[in-house]
Amino acid sequence: MVREAQETGRRAGSGESFPRQAARTRRFTLGQPRSFTVAKDGSRVAFLRSRGGDDPATCLWVLDLPEGRERLVADPQALGSGEELSQEERARRERARETAEGVVQYAGDPMLDTAVFSLGGGLFAADLSSGEVRTVAARPPVFDPRIDPTGRRASYVSGNALRVADLGPAGRDRILAEEDDPDVSWGMAEFVAAEEMGRLRGHWWAPDGETLAAARVDTNPVLRWHISDPSNPADPPVTVAYPAAGTANADVTLHVLRLDDTRIPVEWDGDAFPYLVTVTWSEAGPLTLLVQSRDQGRWAVLAVDPSTGRSETLWEDRDEAWLDIVHGVPAWTDDGRLVMTGDGEDTRRILVDGVASTPPGLHVDRVVNVGSDIVFTAWEDDPMQLHLWLLSQGGEMRRLTEGAGVHDGAAGGVVVVDVWTSMEHDGVRAEVRGGDGSVFPVQSLAETPVIRPEVSFLRAGPREIRTAVLFPSGGRSEERLPVLLDPYGGPGFQRVTLSRNAYLESQWFADQGFAVVVADGRGTPGRGVAWEKSIHLNIADPVLEDQIEALHRTAERYPQLDLERVAIRGWSFGGELATLAVLRRPDVFHAAVAGAPVTDQRLYDTHYTERYLGHPDERPDVYEENSPITDAPRLERPLLLIHGLADDNVVVANTLRLSRALLEAGRPHQLLLLAGITHMTPKLTEHLLQTQLRFLREALDLERPG
Repeated sequence: MVREAQETGRRAGSGESFPRQAARTRRFTLGQPRSFTVAKDGSRVAFLRSRGGDDPATCLWVLDLPEGRERLVADPQALGSGEELSQEERARRERARETAEGVVQYAGDPMLDTAVFSLGGGLFAADLSSGEVRTVAARPPVFDPRIDPTGRRASYVSGNALRVADLGPAGRDRILAEEDDPDVSWGMAEFVAAEEMGRLRGHWWAPDGETLAAARVDTNPVLRWHISDPSNPADPPVTVAYPAAGTANADVTLHVLRLDDTRIPVEWDGDAFPYLVTVTWSEAGPLTLLVQSRDQGRWAVLAVDPSTGRSETLWEDRDEAWLDIVHGVPAWTDDGRLVMTGDGEDTRRILVDGVASTPPGLHVDRVVNVGSDIVFTAWEDDPMQLHLWLLSQGGEMRRLTEGAGVHDGAAGGVVVVDVWTSMEHDGVRAEVRGGDGSVFPVQSLAETPVIRPEVSFLRAGPREIRTAVLFPSGGRSEERLPVLLDPYGGPGFQRVTLSRNAYLESQWFADQGFAVVVADGRGTPGRGVAWEKSIHLNIADPVLEDQIEALHRTAERYPQLDLERVAIRGWSFGGELATLAVLRRPDVFHAAVAGAPVTDQRLYDTHYTERYLGHPDERPDVYEENSPITDAPRLERPLLLIHGLADDNVVVANTLRLSRALLEAGRPHQLLLLAGITHMTPKLTEHLLQTQLRFLREALDLERPG
């Protein structure tokens, strides 16, 4: 049975294994269209896509409307720029989980006449009408360029300085803000903003293109950690400012910078609201900030007078647990109404001028675009599906997408871009929909995987835990199969969705002779506010309980699951969950693979950890109870720990401290350290999958096929 399943793991004539193909294609992301932007008048759509499924060099493309003509605008190979990255760009890509190369980010003016981007440390401007691309005089390395709304200038960061370059013939480039202190930067996002808040930028243009709002980030108060590469002992360690739970954050302030060198500090109560969550500045409303308290139970929307820097509170909200950040808000409708979100009736709802404008039961995920209407993504009655919705200026609601699956996209004017994944097709499908009903597909050049997941879904137990089950390809039999749980299981991310590519690795493990179970327990998105916040002050027990519940209910449905041979694997939070599983419930779990786990909650960052567990000085017992390292003496099952030595997100100290505690307790385990590898491992996919498989076979005493 296993040998037959392995043969079906290779499509006829392909001759390539799934692990190798997954590594070569960066998990099938290369060649997919992404990063769509729609012109304000709906005249064109810009997007990124590489030339093929194994080509990492991402290009900038345009789709012209209404004719639906697709054009290549910027090809990094034709532009002849290399891939040398500054330290700031490497960090941004790590925070954004960016695995491609080339033009991986761009910024256009509202009408998409011009776009700017950085490539090989230089600054480029693309005329999106003619397709002409030219180099702009700028100080390298150029980081995070942003075009002003009038299309005349681009702001960018070089080193720690915020600079402005003219895009016209004069080509003037100058410093707008800089300090001598190397620990103070202008125009960049600090670590927790980029990693946890989803704010990857630190400077914003005024609508008239004459003024910027810029973040000043002072990391002097922040702990310094040192990340070294033991495989190259001659290289000095990299020093990073890491705000570990309970320690000082960076001091972040906002300033209005005029091109005449006038500098005006923005005033708000930084002691009450130290987190600058987001900034927006549009023609429809004032300079607007969302600021948040350190415990994340309170936030305020502020309107700023750019001439004085004084701020006025427009909206405040509180929550006993935490307030969840929704991307795309605050924003302003074209007629000047404030768009925000709030939690009520177990639903995260859109508020327009403080009035709940979406119905209970429709859980808002993010706001895609705000103009005369509001386009957003939301879950309705099925958390495995995400759809695009429209809230009209008059208050009418309608769903914009129909096919079962996960929909996301972009919008502008009357044009909507639908980017869709489904169980019915591989990868993503993207199409541009005009206001006249026209539909233009945007081709995906991603490769077709050599395996096709065969997934069964169920709702496990009284909590109806969404669960996916995979068996070896070719159909289920009555043969007893070892079980592999393959979760993430934590807040902010779903594994059980109607998206075929989400189960590729799970299917590969199934084809090696496992029954694979994937479950989304408490804390995961899509099930309402109470479900998400049920893990407050306890991110260990509820999520582990739900994995066990899903396992046992699945075994009731499928008796071929062998509950005497159960393993679990996971990465990041999933790795933490896998560690907890074998330490705390060895009666259920017989082996675990834990990749990049947090084992000591004090070693993770302020914004994430304190959101769920509170401040460690106030709740030390909570931190102890939620840290797997305290359970090290209880290990009695095989455990493989994997960690990248260059990981600056979940630092390797987490795994090393657990390993030391295990050794001190006399508990044998296996440890795999990855030299030069960060929290992302796309290039090692093939070898990591094979390594995990070998470990699981040995740990569960499985007969090697063949």
